[in-house]
Amino acid sequence: MITKDSLQFLADLKANNNRDWFLNNKKRYELFKKDYHQLVGSFLDAMKPLDPSLELLEIKNCTFRINRDIRFSKDKTPYKTHLSVWMSSGAKGNNRSGYYIHIEKDKSFIAGGLYCPEAEDLKKIRKEIAFFYDDLEAILQEKNFKKEFKDFDRNETNVLKNPPRGYEKDHPAIDFLKLKSFESTQHFDFSEVLKKDFVQNMSQKLIALRPLNEFINRALTTDEF
Repeated sequence: MITKDSLQFLADLKANNNRDWFLNNKKRYELFKKDYHQLVGSFLDAMKPLDPSLELLEIKNCTFRINRDIRFSKDKTPYKTHLSVWMSSGAKGNNRSGYYIHIEKDKSFIAGGLYCPEAEDLKKIRKEIAFFYDDLEAILQEKNFKKEFKDFDRNETNVLKNPPRGYEKDHPAIDFLKLKSFESTQHFDFSEVLKKDFVQNMSQKLIALRPLNEFINRALTTDEF
């Protein structure tokens, strides 16, 4: 469970996002980091029995550095002011579908799937969809998935206007094939984070994404292309 002090640290960092302030509050950061790692450990303890593919994950595999990569960003603030957790069976260097928790005031959400896969991975996923769209349709219509996540996230930036190359506009899975990103999201109120059953509740929601993750990862790990 994350503490009020850790959430306050993030709020104060957002108001003072510079190196001098951060160095002057290094002790607070160390306490925040301890809380963060404990939270990740709690999620792993809750999720591993529900999804054995996560069994080998350690806390260090699921955390993010607080430093932002500002090399190609117009926003030059040096530190992240949110907390996030990523649980996936993929090894470093291999993109895989997984589970994501994002904690930020007014922007908290859980999600799963694969965000904006690279070109070769995108081709593999589309091929899997083209041949096994009935499987995907069944996953998205499953009761718990429908209740928690409803569908893939869709917006003007992640959906093609025309069919991708090699696919006809009347393909029965064309609405899926037009996607450039394959994630599903549920937002939650920031106040949920401080509740004792936060990890358990979110884990029960996240596990509804397991069949979707398995479908995507099946596409990415196939030897045929």
